Amino acid sequence: MTRKRLLTVLAAAVISLIAAAGAVIPSTASDAAAACVTPYNSAAVYTGGMTASYNGHNWTAKWWTQGEAPSTGGSGVWQDNGSCGGSSGGGGGGTCNYPNWVAGQYYAVGAIVRYTNGLYYQATHENPGYDPTISTWFWSPYNCSGGGGGNGGGNGGFVVSEAQFNQMFPGRNSFYTYAGLTDAMRKFPAFATTGSDTVRRQEAAAFLANVSHETGGLVYIDEINQANWPHYCDYSQPYGCPAGQSAYHGRGPIQLSWNFNYYAAGNALGVDLLNNPGLVGTNSSISWQTGLWYWMTGTGNAGTTSHNAMVNGQGFGTTIRAINSIECNGGNPAQVQSRITLYTRFAGILGVGTGGNLSC
Repeated sequence: MTRKRLLTVLAAAVISLIAAAGAVIPSTASDAAAACVTPYNSAAVYTGGMTASYNGHNWTAKWWTQGEAPSTGGSGVWQDNGSCGGSSGGGGGGTCNYPNWVAGQYYAVGAIVRYTNGLYYQATHENPGYDPTISTWFWSPYNCSGGGGGNGGGNGGFVVSEAQFNQMFPGRNSFYTYAGLTDAMRKFPAFATTGSDTVRRQEAAAFLANVSHETGGLVYIDEINQANWPHYCDYSQPYGCPAGQSAYHGRGPIQLSWNFNYYAAGNALGVDLLNNPGLVGTNSSISWQTGLWYWMTGTGNAGTTSHNAMVNGQGFGTTIRAINSIECNGGNPAQVQSRITLYTRFAGILGVGTGGNLSC
């Protein structure tokens, strides 16, 4: 009997003995899942051989791609390298799996790293590996908590699964990706994570319902009525309209409009939207970020933000008033009802009640 044959027989015998005895062999380091590489970023460009982690798996791009979340479907650009867990290179303790910062390594906008001080930082501008504690224009502190590296990685704790998202928006524009949304959520860790499970689901449904209404079911990126575009420049602002008076028309999931909103959103997100407003219509993550920025900070005529309205029990009607109060108080009851109908449907998909105060 050859040595190879003998080893095969012995191995089979050992396996049989273990099975018969019901033995449990503890996992070794080689049996454990590989460490997760840098999380997928929908805004980044991936070329052949580049890697990303997504939904608990590591992936390798076969060729150039951008905005297509890793999966075994789609164009087939991604190769599944198997499940992953923990952090690469030492990572972030027991609850976060973002990689350690590496000096001189390129980082795209949205990348999250663990610095040598044990804290986490997110890239607000692409950079060649600048120090997060020194180059603060390129990095901002990131609150990393909860399993899987915080809110928004893959579905990273988001109460809406990708399947539910697709159910809500069956005819959506491919620009509005689920990965773009969850990537954007990293900027706003309180979104859909505050309060009880019911409250979290209601807030997610309320946000997506308003977004659906604003964009025709995530179909439109730019505002349809182009005749209004020249009127979105407020020259009383000291910074004016450097991109041109028609450049600040409605874009994205919440239809961000006016030069002062582009200016404020850009400052909050660390992106120069005043000079580059087109990013809201060409970068999925930034586009979603502007929608979440207004949801979390904009009050309109409601006197509170949409986020606070849902978290504090003021109801869906208050979010309508915060986003477009012109529709309220009989201004456009058909539009109000459209938002309510969408909210009711999305809440149903998420298996939660709508709560009270639906109208404004």
